[in-house]
Amino acid sequence: MLTHLNSKKIILASKSPRRQELLKGLDIPFEIKTKDIDESYSPELDPFLVPEFLSEKKADAFIDIIDENTLIITSDTIVIQGKNILEKPQSKEEGIRMISQLSGQTHTVVTGVCIRTKGQSITFSDQTKVTFNTLSQAEIAYYMDKYQPYDKAGSYGVQEWIGYVGIEKLEGSYYNVMGLPVHKVYQALKDFK
Repeated sequence: MLTHLNSKKIILASKSPRRQELLKGLDIPFEIKTKDIDESYSPELDPFLVPEFLSEKKADAFIDIIDENTLIITSDTIVIQGKNILEKPQSKEEGIRMISQLSGQTHTVVTGVCIRTKGQSITFSDQTKVTFNTLSQAEIAYYMDKYQPYDKAGSYGVQEWIGYVGIEKLEGSYYNVMGLPVHKVYQALKDFK
């Protein structure tokens, strides 16, 4: 499909193996390029706007390699509970605290995406509500020890053991929770020239 993009070099600017796997599912060839980017944002920013802000910030970092034949895709995923953003955990204790907070509750996963060429840029996001069962401290500790989700917002991966045993329901895209709302990415790519 997406044959109108055959002349473009498509770059996914993400270290996430999950995003790479999801984009592969769209059957489009792409390269991976990464940079270490400052992911800070103003604490005044509405949490639901943070992923779009960060995905644009990431795209800005690659402006030097975007020419007439290059299309770049950047993305950022966050977990929001109430008005609090749960970042990637910095320690086992912090991870346990995050999952304990999510246990028996509903939270929102928001992924922002920026798709940019030399002449066009589009930014959008998707939201999924995730409801967790109540998890025991032993289950939470087991997950942290075995899966070490230190590269995951909210300290969990929906596609891992905790998703199988802990998630009661999802309202929205499963793939958005994994890190890329591929249905929206596909629609956006269809509109690119």
